[in-house]
Amino acid sequence: MKTSEIAAQDRLNYENYFAQTLDALKKQGHYRYFLEMERSAAHFPAFRYTDAQGNLAEAINFCSNDYLGQTTHPAVQAAAKAAIDQAGTGSGGTRNISGTTTFHRALEKATAQLVQKEAALLFNSAYLANQTALTTLGRHLKGCIFISDEENHASMIEGLRASKCQKHIFAHNDMVQLEAILKQLPIDAPKVIAFESVYSMSGTVAPIQKIVEIAQTYNVLTYCDEVHAVGLYGTHGAGYVEQMGFSHQIDILNGTFAKSYGVIGGFLAGSLVTMDFIRSHAEGYIFTSSLPPATCAAITESISIVKQNPEIMQRFHENIQIFRNMLIENQITFSGHASHITRIHIGSSSRCKAIADALLKTHGIYLQPINYPTVPKGQACLRIIINAKHNLVQIQQLVTALKIVLYI
Repeated sequence: MKTSEIAAQDRLNYENYFAQTLDALKKQGHYRYFLEMERSAAHFPAFRYTDAQGNLAEAINFCSNDYLGQTTHPAVQAAAKAAIDQAGTGSGGTRNISGTTTFHRALEKATAQLVQKEAALLFNSAYLANQTALTTLGRHLKGCIFISDEENHASMIEGLRASKCQKHIFAHNDMVQLEAILKQLPIDAPKVIAFESVYSMSGTVAPIQKIVEIAQTYNVLTYCDEVHAVGLYGTHGAGYVEQMGFSHQIDILNGTFAKSYGVIGGFLAGSLVTMDFIRSHAEGYIFTSSLPPATCAAITESISIVKQNPEIMQRFHENIQIFRNMLIENQITFSGHASHITRIHIGSSSRCKAIADALLKTHGIYLQPINYPTVPKGQACLRIIINAKHNLVQIQQLVTALKIVLYI
């Protein structure tokens, strides 16, 4: 039968299918609405937006991962502007084809020194770094087996899936199960334990010392995602691994420049030979245009500022403690005590959306509801990020609003 002879009723109407799928998401409360913000470097974390009635309104951002307010630091902005004047707006190619500049090399050196590793590789995002690194390891370590924490980030899950390697998932932070899995695997098979240092949804932290001990016993590579830890923990802001004293025992580190350092991009860090291995085989690195030189210059400056001014990190953690003390005083239950991430469990996605809407429209508080698939169905929550630039009045405003809307 010719294509033209297929009956109209048998043809798939793609637009209708897409529309029906979106309607289902909305009914389930899983549809994602994006708030268009009018950011202001001078007034962060306050911002303006246009409400549903077309009126200009103001709110305070309590869900940004700009933990230290580095996106608005004058010296970071100046570094980017100077680099644009010198090198232009883009790199013009992949790292292999004209996309490696003095700015890229300087940032890689600064990053490696920060996390106490021999070498570092730059990526356009930490997501890409995770996905690329794990896929590359799986494809080029013959017979590789991955052992992964069940709460690992989507980028790690995608990397493992694309590698098509054997993988085992252990219950979150369950070291007994992790060791039980390894006991069943061949000692001579290449193996990688993939985990995060700080888990962004639950706010829990990894038992790094135990993971290192187990990895050394069973001859396993360790791969740690430090995305929500770099710039926030450790003497120099290198991350939670540094704070726990295991910088030299973790084989491969993943991190971001888009959160604490206030710019964009991600990195891998490890031994010189390991980084060269990934650099030489990783398609997500080889075939992606490199970060703009101005971006690299801004990141390098931001890393230097945080290292030389530990009071920025100290102010960040003090603000979190102030906020949590207020929550306790007002009998508002939260989780995530082990880290800087404060999580308030809601449950229903639709109720979580209603609470977030009320916070924004009535109280000028912006919290994006966290729902499926970021968290399992029925586990919707408010993930609250207090940053170094929030003041006492703003934090009190948030707590007062939460006390009202959590009981609607």
